[in-house]
Amino acid sequence: MWMPTAAPDLSRLLAFHPQPVPVFPVGALLALIAYGAGVRRLRRSGTRWPLARTATFVLGLASVVLVTGTGIGGYGMRLFSVHMAQHMVLSMLSPVLLLIGAPVTLALRTLPGGRRGARGMLLAALHSRAARILTAPMITIPLFLGSLYGLYFTSIFDAAMSTWWGHTLMLGHFLFVGLLFFWPILAIDPSPRHTGHGLRLVELIAATPFHAFFGIAVMMSTRPIVNFFTRTSAAWGISPTSDQVTAGSIAWASSEIPTVLVALLVAVSWAKASDREARRQDREADRTGDQQLEAYNAYLAGLAGHSYAARQASAGYRSQEGSQL
Repeated sequence: MWMPTAAPDLSRLLAFHPQPVPVFPVGALLALIAYGAGVRRLRRSGTRWPLARTATFVLGLASVVLVTGTGIGGYGMRLFSVHMAQHMVLSMLSPVLLLIGAPVTLALRTLPGGRRGARGMLLAALHSRAARILTAPMITIPLFLGSLYGLYFTSIFDAAMSTWWGHTLMLGHFLFVGLLFFWPILAIDPSPRHTGHGLRLVELIAATPFHAFFGIAVMMSTRPIVNFFTRTSAAWGISPTSDQVTAGSIAWASSEIPTVLVALLVAVSWAKASDREARRQDREADRTGDQQLEAYNAYLAGLAGHSYAARQASAGYRSQEGSQL
């Protein structure tokens, strides 16, 4: 793998370099081809697929390639700050963009049907018990936070960074965990579990303080929390301590914008769902002639009539009792 020998600048960070096995660029290319084929098939059938979804999915793939297939990938093995930028993009930004592109929905609309076809297999996987367990909050939230605390504050990180394959697997883990965490929260694609909008917001917000605290803990640490990056070249004029502060700042700041974006998307989805329900109730009322409302009004009228009769009976009894006296 290409390893940088000079201090990073914009041109070096964005330049493409050969990799032993271009896992992420090739994976992104295959995903782009499959997504494009799905969109093309929909258009041939006369079904329109939103251009915004396609653009967002492409941006998600581009963000993955940007932090893995360019100089950022090499500098990510030399500087903690660059590695943390990779982590935040792959776990916070790329998953959100990819999920907004609704790839599962596209696949369900375009894959061959039948129980034994690709579409049937995908549906079976979505409805499986394993998928429900894997997307449960008690699994997704600990995995998401464990990628921070369980990785950087233990010896696992140094072991993974010792080889190119270890680093690549770690980056793949970041992307997978991010997709797993945001998939049921965004709920743009069908998911194994169905959660109300309010609980989805709670699930999102529950992880935010721990993510922000991680960044603060890294910034305020007086000693290197990982030993791997203490090997940074002194000729670059970047000390491991100052680079760690930058890494913590990136982790802290990166938790805000994606969280706000996802919260806004869930809130908009909530508002649209409420509007659709109101329109459905209006159509139902028009179709049934407001039978439910009329029945409720009749019920209130019956209560009022019963109350009036009771008052009249009570008044007659008191009048009779007075005449006897």
